[in-house]
Amino acid sequence: MLNFKELTQQTQLYNFHSHTQLCDGHATMRDFVAAAIGQGFTDYGFSPHSPIPFDSPCNIKMENVENYFHEFESLKEEFKNKINLYKSFEIDYIDSSWGPSNPYFDTLNLDYKIGSVHFIPHNGTHIDTDGSFNNFKIKMETFFNNDIRYVVDTFYRQTLEMINAGGFDIIGHFDKIGQNAGYFQPGIEEEQWYAKWIDKVITAIKDCNIIVEINTKSLAQHHRFFPNERYFHLLKKYAIPVIFNSDAHHPDLINAGRPEAISIYNNL
Repeated sequence: MLNFKELTQQTQLYNFHSHTQLCDGHATMRDFVAAAIGQGFTDYGFSPHSPIPFDSPCNIKMENVENYFHEFESLKEEFKNKINLYKSFEIDYIDSSWGPSNPYFDTLNLDYKIGSVHFIPHNGTHIDTDGSFNNFKIKMETFFNNDIRYVVDTFYRQTLEMINAGGFDIIGHFDKIGQNAGYFQPGIEEEQWYAKWIDKVITAIKDCNIIVEINTKSLAQHHRFFPNERYFHLLKKYAIPVIFNSDAHHPDLINAGRPEAISIYNNL
């Protein structure tokens, strides 16, 4: 595992969460490297959405993993004097059989692993609840009978299962469901039952010594971070290590929201 504490004390020009044409990103790996160098970054990690055991347009296919590794090694060698590059996956937790703790991911010689929840189980399938609110609304009606409590409860139950199973270094956007849930039912994040889930998740993170990603991708469009800014004080209270990632899907958004999040967090 990388020494994130040491690295982030040396520079703020890093990003360890990014996506490319291999999953749901919108440019090539080379384009992202060029953009990172152009913006003065010293350290940059690729983290395509991991392979999963069913079809998903957002996840890298198993047969493309070797292509990813080959291109990564080529770029790492080519740009070794300009930027430090790292190889990772954002690994989807599906259930006890597939997630960051699955032995498959230990065979890949990754520099670090991000663990995230995007999928909610439904009648033997798994529904991606990430993405636009318009798509979320359709899925709520189609698959979940508009039961937002079930979706939120299941998201955080999945998150706790992933934390307890372990096998990863960084937890990705641990309250991501809050964005779409908040649009679906305004004020839901202020409700006591919702707050209890956040307390359980943060406590589990603290107890397991996991690094929390402060994900900045939604600041410009949705005016929020993941986790929500309201929880920053708890991360500081429990001395939970954090890093600031943009979750970039476009090369020009590598640093989007990061300076703002760093400033807010450091001035608490």
